[in-house]
Amino acid sequence: MTDAPSTRENPWPVAGLSQKLRDYIDRLGSVWVEGEITQWGVSNGNVYGKLKDLSVDATVSFTVWSSVRSRFDSDFRQGDRVIALIKPSWWVKGGSLSMQVFEMRHVGLGDLLERLEKLRKQLAGEGLFDVSRKRRLPFLPGRIGLVTGKDSDAEKDVIRNAQLRWPAVEFRVEHAAVQGDRTVAEVVAAIERLDADPEVDVIIVARGGGDFQNLLGFSDERVVRAAAAATTPIVSAIGHEADRPLLDEVADLRASTPTDAAKRVVPDVAEELSRVQQARARLGMRLTGLISTEIDRVGQLRSRPVLAQRDWIVDSRAEEITRWVARGTDLVDRILERAHAATGELRTQLRALSPQATLDRGYAIAQLPDGHVLRDPVDAPEATELVLTVAAGTLTTVSRGPGASK
Repeated sequence: MTDAPSTRENPWPVAGLSQKLRDYIDRLGSVWVEGEITQWGVSNGNVYGKLKDLSVDATVSFTVWSSVRSRFDSDFRQGDRVIALIKPSWWVKGGSLSMQVFEMRHVGLGDLLERLEKLRKQLAGEGLFDVSRKRRLPFLPGRIGLVTGKDSDAEKDVIRNAQLRWPAVEFRVEHAAVQGDRTVAEVVAAIERLDADPEVDVIIVARGGGDFQNLLGFSDERVVRAAAAATTPIVSAIGHEADRPLLDEVADLRASTPTDAAKRVVPDVAEELSRVQQARARLGMRLTGLISTEIDRVGQLRSRPVLAQRDWIVDSRAEEITRWVARGTDLVDRILERAHAATGELRTQLRALSPQATLDRGYAIAQLPDGHVLRDPVDAPEATELVLTVAAGTLTTVSRGPGASK
């Protein structure tokens, strides 16, 4: 095969391209890689599996020949986090790439714990675990969002125990993988869907326990941040006491098991009815006591002499009114007597000053035709008509002038 560049006029043969690929890949040699086993299938003693990157969506297939597998010190299965010595190999005849595993080991628990602790400190430094961020759960949620595995015991436990406590409770269930390479993406998506539903009042993320490595998905940074960003209260019910996933730290409430989550999210209808009955009983006793106290108080008031003999008020006031009436009558009589005397005196004075009294003594009043009283004879020359008013009436006369005699 020539090393000349490939052109349209001088193309490489397929075998030549395949050979170059094999030569190039062979130069890579063997490499140690770390990842999570997402597929582990055995056929005729050989293992055909897939290894997934721990942080990004990247997967490679691998093969473990039976002769290599027989040298492994421990068993492996889906979900294990491992490091493996892999040699890429290009099959020239078939034109396919394979990854042959020569060694495989579980990632040490100490390494995993160290990484987890580093992430825990980072998130804690951002305040995601602060108690002040945790929200109070609703007393009686109208609808509960549940993130769990399909047909899992955790799903049955939560729903059964919640309905036993409050039969009318409603659920919206979002199924998600709870272990393996799909866990993180599906749990995050389920939390986001439930958080976007305005009818969901609280979200429970439930799993029925498991070993440390199977629970690593619930310590993934993406799951933790999705729970922290949710506006709906989150309850973590992973069901593992020894190694608490980081989801427990960021959740608004941590339940030890899915059953415990149902008991802490939904009130017991029997207990609530009992509390209502106790409250009603206490209220009734309180009201009865208040009423009895007031009845006793009214009885004490009625037993007093002032209320026992009710007529004394009328009798005592009647006598008092009689005295005041008599005194008032006497005062009125005296006032009228004095007024009558004063009126008589005024009448006498008025009569003394009255022109009629003068007329009665024989005097007369002369008036000119215009009505004015004649005071000077000069004002009544001869032939002036005068009106004379005497005690018994009036008469008309004619003046003969000043100084004339009758």
